[in-house]
Amino acid sequence: MATRMNTVIKTIDEYIAQFPEEVQVLLEKMRTIIHKAAPKAEEAIAYGIPTFKMNGNLVHFGGYKSHIGFYPAPSGIGAFKKELAKYEGSKGTIRFPLDKPLPVTLITQVIKFRVAKNLEKSKQK
Repeated sequence: MATRMNTVIKTIDEYIAQFPEEVQVLLEKMRTIIHKAAPKAEEAIAYGIPTFKMNGNLVHFGGYKSHIGFYPAPSGIGAFKKELAKYEGSKGTIRFPLDKPLPVTLITQVIKFRVAKNLEKSKQK
């Protein structure tokens, strides 16, 4: 669990509140994008960061000094490799710079892809 000065962060609201106002705005926007793309997903804190769950982990995001981290699992990144190429990242991470608008359409597409993957996975069980 995330902690802030010995306080355990239990909700996404608490997580977002610890950031400067300009970062809070972007984190709230990310949260809204996820809710619109995956309205049935449930909010949680996992790995110390905001998480949305739907038949398992769907996506995570977090605030940092110079970027918003977005974690749609390697499958979400691999499926949109070309579109995400202009952003820094790694196997499971995309970094959206704080000084640029969030790419709402692209984030939405990645989330919807992850929803479909998680639903497909749950049907196989």
